[in-house]
This record gives sequence, structure tokens and C-alpha cells, in this order.
Amino acid sequence: MTDPRPADMPWLTPYLTVRNARASIAFYQAAFGFALRDVHDEDGAVMHVEMTYRGQMIVMFAPEGAFGSTAMTPKSAGATAPQSFYLYVDDVDATHRRALDAGAKSLTEPQDQFWGDRFAQIEDLDGYRWALARRLSA
Repeated sequence: MTDPRPADMPWLTPYLTVRNARASIAFYQAAFGFALRDVHDEDGAVMHVEMTYRGQMIVMFAPEGAFGSTAMTPKSAGATAPQSFYLYVDDVDATHRRALDAGAKSLTEPQDQFWGDRFAQIEDLDGYRWALARRLSA
């Protein structure tokens, strides 16, 4: 049986709705070091974005209203995102700081946790929650 996925695509990729695709690209690059893999635009308006992290596809997104969608960001909907994303990073403190500098809101300051990770949480520009983690040395 042939692989049903496009080349270099994981089996599961979050697909987010964002308010401003260009602002989200800049935020994810500055805050987390994500790399731009692909951008589809229509008459100069970004309609679909794919971003990678350490060579792996990590997230795709489109702006509110793209392709006729009625989906809204948590921030636009006035809601708390029911999901969060757990991202392992080299340095939780530095990544947390970069995310705040890029416009994120801190939800949990970096601290060592009982489960063995250094951990912090932020909320991005659109209201999505990101957990930042690094395994503590044994």
C-alpha cells in the first residue's frame, strides 16, 4: 500500500485559525524558531501556511474566513482554547522570554515540575496556549 500522505508530512498536524497570517508567521518564527515551509496566497492574501520545527512539520494555519470558513481564533471568539500544545525546547527560560518579547502573554513562569520537566506556559497572539518544556537531567 502506498503512503497516503504528501512527502514529509506527519500523520497528525494541528491546523489553526489565526487572525493575521503574516503576524502569526512572524510570531512563531521569533518566539519558537519555527521555519516557514510553505505559504499559499491568493491575490496577495495569505490563505494557508505550513511551518516546521527542527525539520518536522509542526503546524498549519489559515486566517479567519479563508476558504469560506467560519472558524474563529479563541481570542476572536472570547473563549479559552480547549487544547494546548506541548513543545520541547532547548531552553525554556529563553524561549519563554522570546515569546513574551514577540507579544505572547505569560500563563506560567518557567519552573521545575514534579514530572521531570522544566515548564512554562504562554498564550500566543490568537489565544492558543503553548506549554514550553525541557526534560530535567536525571
